[in-house]
Amino acid sequence: MTSTANRLARQQDREQGIGTNEKTVKFSQQDYETLRKQCLKSGRLFEDNCFPAEPTSLGYNELGPGSPKTKGVVWKRPKELCSNPKFIVDGATRMDICQGALGDCWLLAAIASLTLDQQILARVVPQEQSFTEGYAGIFHFQFWQFGEWVDVVIDDRLPTRNGKLLFVHSAVGSEFWSALLEKAYAKLYGSYEALSSGNTIEGFEDFTGGIAEVYTLDKAPPKLFQIMQKALSLGSLLGCSIKKKNSAETEAITALKLVKGHAYSVTGAEEVHFQGKPVQLVRMRNPWGQVEWTGPWCDGSSEWNHISKDEKSKLNHAADDGEFWMSYSDFIKQFSRLEICNLTPDTLMSDKVGHWKHYQYEGMWRVGSTAGGCQNFSDTFSSNPQFVVRLEDVDDDPLDGKDGCTFLVGLMQKDGRQQKRLGRNLECIGFSIYKYKGQRNVHLGPDVLLRQRPVATSSSFIPTREVCNRFKLPPGEYAIVPSTFQPDKNGSFLLRVFSEKHAAARYCVTEELAESDVDPHFKELFKQSAGNDMEVSAFELVEILDKVVSHRSDIKTDGFSLETGRLIVSLLDKDESGKMGLMEFHLLWSKIQKYLHFSSPGFHVNSAVLQSIVSRYSDAQYVIDFDSFVGCLIKLEMLFKMFKTLERADTGKIELDMQQVCKTITKTAGLLVFLV
Repeated sequence: MTSTANRLARQQDREQGIGTNEKTVKFSQQDYETLRKQCLKSGRLFEDNCFPAEPTSLGYNELGPGSPKTKGVVWKRPKELCSNPKFIVDGATRMDICQGALGDCWLLAAIASLTLDQQILARVVPQEQSFTEGYAGIFHFQFWQFGEWVDVVIDDRLPTRNGKLLFVHSAVGSEFWSALLEKAYAKLYGSYEALSSGNTIEGFEDFTGGIAEVYTLDKAPPKLFQIMQKALSLGSLLGCSIKKKNSAETEAITALKLVKGHAYSVTGAEEVHFQGKPVQLVRMRNPWGQVEWTGPWCDGSSEWNHISKDEKSKLNHAADDGEFWMSYSDFIKQFSRLEICNLTPDTLMSDKVGHWKHYQYEGMWRVGSTAGGCQNFSDTFSSNPQFVVRLEDVDDDPLDGKDGCTFLVGLMQKDGRQQKRLGRNLECIGFSIYKYKGQRNVHLGPDVLLRQRPVATSSSFIPTREVCNRFKLPPGEYAIVPSTFQPDKNGSFLLRVFSEKHAAARYCVTEELAESDVDPHFKELFKQSAGNDMEVSAFELVEILDKVVSHRSDIKTDGFSLETGRLIVSLLDKDESGKMGLMEFHLLWSKIQKYLHFSSPGFHVNSAVLQSIVSRYSDAQYVIDFDSFVGCLIKLEMLFKMFKTLERADTGKIELDMQQVCKTITKTAGLLVFLV
């Protein structure tokens, strides 16, 4: 489908509730109940071929096949590790999460905070699962993933060494929910090793669908302690960490037993009376389940002897379990960063508790079309995707006494963890916000963007999964321009807007770009091939495409055929000149770039259609070369587009008279008849 059609289809899915927590998307098309019933009927335990009990599921580098850290690893089911395994023992608590031989403390800190709200936990960890009634070796968990909830199915074969779980485990040896949750999360991102290193925010958001705010503690706002208290009372998830100066300080333990470069979860914030004076205390947990703060207010410290018995019995739980208290003043001195994930999300910065209004949009940066880079690159900046938000109502009871509209903007790049195995790093991303002065749904060009300064920007361009900032602006319309720092960087993203009051938001159409919006470098390359008339025939098109793919070692093809060239021209030639001009070729190039990164191509076809495509286009080894692949996808795209145009009232059906049938067959080079 075209990007516009794809957006419309996903919008329709969301309107039908698909992708919500109640109607999750089946990860890898696996349905938990169907698979479980099949296993019970056959009398065999489930074995997950999508995430097999093999070295490739462990990792790709340090945990890759044959690596020293994977020697002696044996995959075992819980019933092979203990006589009476339990899914959850006496309720899921933060004490059930002990770190193993994997650097995913950020994830475990998020899981520990998750256990503080059993209602939220039950959404991620379905509670009806067990090792007794209906047991078939299959379990499932639900995560928020780039704008939609997905249901992830796993088998219960877990990596062990010397009879013990290799990664996360419960302090209770017979309890396995946390180990199975970690495995499902590893499957979501491709392997266990993909979970190494990260920010607790990522886990928070994937467990809740909320949006996170970050506070640098050496610049903590005056009422941060009260913000923490309110956040905890609302069930928000909190995490903190100590910045490391270099890699040598990773998990280095300080003199007071705090761990640098390590993720802690914040589990409490209380005020007590110490020798008659109020003292603010913060409770944290080390996901290791041990190594605790030894300074003031630590377990067993003398400070606990100078507060009332009631306060002491309520708060003081002295045990070597990884959880401890410290004063708030020490907290902001010792720790560097605090992360708060707003669940609904809640209005933390105001006295009244409200709910944000939520809007989200998916987009893509593509080389040669929409990957314009930041404002530093004036020639291409305006080609980035644009989104318009209309702020209508000012905040109630503003803290600063000034009228304005408060909103959060979060820009999230997709698939960063999945691409770690390919050696690809996250791009530096950010966004700029401009006063919108265009006509409705019109993409702002360089003549507008370069003449005015942005009214707001993200705090910085950084290589992180998401950048999020809070803003307060007067009522009006604003254009949000998300981008990578450097131009010509391919990527997919999710843009989210949360506003305190109602705000209308929409995507700014970019399908019909003006010639002035095309990358000058791209335009020059086209001119070299097209000549003075700035148009290419089917013959010239084949030559251009052959030159492009000849430099790609990852593409299997013997070159483009003239048939494919003619097909492309006939389908994309808007002015029916029999040739392709600059803008038509620009559209084709955008499509090919999308096909080259088609981890999510946007097509949903049944098995019969898929078999027809394979039988028509594949060779004897069932491989489809790139020439046939491009031709097939362009035909499919045009068919989808025609169908959506002819479909009436979203019925999923169309009616064609004979003239329309003939026109459709001619336009799609017979593919429609072939598929029917």
